[in-house]
Amino acid sequence: MAKGKTKTIFFCKECGYETSKWSGQCPGCRRWNTLVEEKVSAGSGGGSARYSRDQSGRPRSRVTGLFSVSMEAEDRISAGIPELDRVLGGGIVKGSLTLVGGDPGIGKSTLLLQVCRHLANEGRKVIYISGEESLKQIKMRADRLGGFQGEVYLLSETDIYAAADAVRAQKPDAVVVDSVQTMYSEEIGSAAGSVSQVREVTNVMMQLAKQEGIAVFLVGHVTKEGVVAGPRTLEHMVDTVLYFEGERSAVYRVLRGVKNRFGSTNEIGVFEMKEEGLVEVTNPSAIMLDGRPIDAAGSAVVCSMEGTRPLMIEIQALVSPTSFNIPRRTTVGIDFNRVNLLLAVLEKRAGMQLGGCDAYVNLAGGVKVSEPAIDLGIVCAVISSYRNRPVAEGTFIFGEVGLTGEIRGVSHVEQRIREGIKMGFSRCILPSTNLESIPERIRGGIELIPVSNVRELGEYL
Repeated sequence: MAKGKTKTIFFCKECGYETSKWSGQCPGCRRWNTLVEEKVSAGSGGGSARYSRDQSGRPRSRVTGLFSVSMEAEDRISAGIPELDRVLGGGIVKGSLTLVGGDPGIGKSTLLLQVCRHLANEGRKVIYISGEESLKQIKMRADRLGGFQGEVYLLSETDIYAAADAVRAQKPDAVVVDSVQTMYSEEIGSAAGSVSQVREVTNVMMQLAKQEGIAVFLVGHVTKEGVVAGPRTLEHMVDTVLYFEGERSAVYRVLRGVKNRFGSTNEIGVFEMKEEGLVEVTNPSAIMLDGRPIDAAGSAVVCSMEGTRPLMIEIQALVSPTSFNIPRRTTVGIDFNRVNLLLAVLEKRAGMQLGGCDAYVNLAGGVKVSEPAIDLGIVCAVISSYRNRPVAEGTFIFGEVGLTGEIRGVSHVEQRIREGIKMGFSRCILPSTNLESIPERIRGGIELIPVSNVRELGEYL
């Protein structure tokens, strides 16, 4: 096929599988309706190969022994925001590629510009590449944030190769690309933001980060399902994936690390949006419990572990007789299927007639939690609303519930109880199997109520 001639290829948005024919189901990941059509030039897949050799034409890759790799003390750079450093695993790693995703207007560009400000004030060279905003727009946002003492270099460019050449010439410490969907490669025939373009742009920036030792941040748009637009292989290519959670109209934002090759996953950082930018929240448990009703039926406080941090969250449940043939089930912030499972356990093992009731379960605070340790809190909130009797004041709960109604033990028990004592709680309902692992030094500061199944829990409540 002659150079420059285009052909049609179908890419899978989930796994990146390529095929010449469309089908309803992807042969690679077996997902339905994920294949999209792209027109690419013949031989365009190796567009980033021009960066695989140095200026003299010699290959950049060299074999290195494990013991000859030096671990410098400066491998991690502080971002100047302790909450972000926590999510990143202790700071920014040189040569890392980080993807930051979230809804439009939630604060991705603002947070990264604050990071650029700190690095520039520390005397490090930073380049901010924008394919969406002009230089004047970036300047206006920087003036609103204030506090810039060091120089931040700006580049308004959408050609990924031109941007990569400019970065190589400047040799900065960090680069921000805002956003990956606006960058394009001339050697790929499809439009900017397509599957093939996003993958090629990410590949070029990955090689740039690894070969030059530059910390690269990519801003990614999200789809209506809340995931980064483009192929799922984009998340596999980068080192770290950070997601912003929360509504744009809300004051608080949650930054969650869903992938991290340099630290623990599922770490969260809580921020408050103010006029001067995103300000970290040092005590998120107090924020999540702010405005919590006292002596209200259907309300229970659970302690969930987000990475290494215990977080106190209020779970609200509303159970009422249904007016329909099929009762309604609605959840916010909690897995829908998990709540249905727990309702079935209560009906079978605790004798509660929930088949004729609508059930609404809400996780207050605008966060999403999937840890099984909140099962017991969901059960307590449902029982409390069903019987219209509030949970005793000063009580918090944690534990996993099984299909036979048993309450299983969870990890990080000591950290959860310490957080409860810190927040002023005087009583804790926990699995019986976790009671022996609690040190004697903290047992005197709180009343511990062990339960082994949901029937015992119902009798206590």
